[in-house]
Amino acid sequence: MLAIEPMINLGSREVYTEDDGWTVRTRDGKPSVHFEHNVAVKKNKALILSDYSIIEAAEQANPNLNTSYYTALSLAG
Repeated sequence: MLAIEPMINLGSREVYTEDDGWTVRTRDGKPSVHFEHNVAVKKNKALILSDYSIIEAAEQANPNLNTSYYTALSLAG
């Protein structure tokens, strides 16, 4: 089992860890999101266990977000 944990920042990619050893913050104080993808690795294949389709649908429906990522995906596919 692998946990892939990206952090997406609205500002700078520079981050620091608080003294508690757990909390991660951006240096510029802008909002961030941290989430986890779970992947089970089996012989000759990987099983993606995470499902973010509900979040992706909400992002696509939000006119205040930059949707160029989804546009690029649809053009590539």
